[in-house]
Amino acid sequence: MVMELLGPSLEDLFNFCSRKFSLKTVLLLADQMLSRVEYIHNKDFIHRDIKPDNFLMGLGKKGNLVYIIDFGLAKKYRDHRTQMHIPYRDHKNLTGTARYASINTHLGVEQSRRDDIESLGYVLMYFNRGALPWQGLKAATKRQKYDKISEKKMSTPVDELCAGYPEPFAQYLNYCKSLGFEETPDYAHLRQLFRNLFHRQGFTYDYVFDWNLLMFHQKATSNGTAAITTLQAPAATGNEPTNDDRMKRKRQHNFQPIIPTNPSIAAPNPVAATSSAQNPFNARTRKKL
Repeated sequence: MVMELLGPSLEDLFNFCSRKFSLKTVLLLADQMLSRVEYIHNKDFIHRDIKPDNFLMGLGKKGNLVYIIDFGLAKKYRDHRTQMHIPYRDHKNLTGTARYASINTHLGVEQSRRDDIESLGYVLMYFNRGALPWQGLKAATKRQKYDKISEKKMSTPVDELCAGYPEPFAQYLNYCKSLGFEETPDYAHLRQLFRNLFHRQGFTYDYVFDWNLLMFHQKATSNGTAAITTLQAPAATGNEPTNDDRMKRKRQHNFQPIIPTNPSIAAPNPVAATSSAQNPFNARTRKKL
């Protein structure tokens, strides 16, 4: 057994960037995050706790790769041999994080693939907006708070949630809500929505994220040097880094994020981990099976 070292979570980086990501960073993340979720689904599992804390960035040469972690709530949704899907059920307790849970999850419906990708849609809008309309609601008990979140989420139309942001975000969420319980999401279609927007905006797949620019700016300012205007990073590989289950936490210090510049990146094998950090640039070790 070896240890895989991973970097900060997207929640850590979101806080570091003053709780707002640029459209370019959101689209770069969306492409990889969709691929990670698809990879898990292709292995016959659903994650059931899609949130920024459960996506981590790699380090060094793998610093532009997004990893998905923490399979403590994951569930097998179909039999690998027979391909038989789990049956539809209701009256289920909420599993996952209420802020990002799908509406069907709030209604007590058994989760399936559609719920993971709907949760991802809420994560992307969280990155766009800085907060979701159902955050900060007060209630006497956790059950009452869940109910308030559910009510606010169901009463907020997709067009209102995504108002002021490019149309593909609303198209994504409307597509998620149209899916049947056993239906296979069209991951390629969803990625293409965001890739088309990326190209229309004139962005470049340089894998330079907001936190990279912020760190370079801070370093340039502290050193009294000229700002760096040209940054390069390699394209991500087609391999999908993921994690298999929940493992112990361990932290190592003194990591400073960098923009990877090696033109060839070998994507890591699946890793297993959980995440914790106060400083977003504290590196973490992850056990690899």
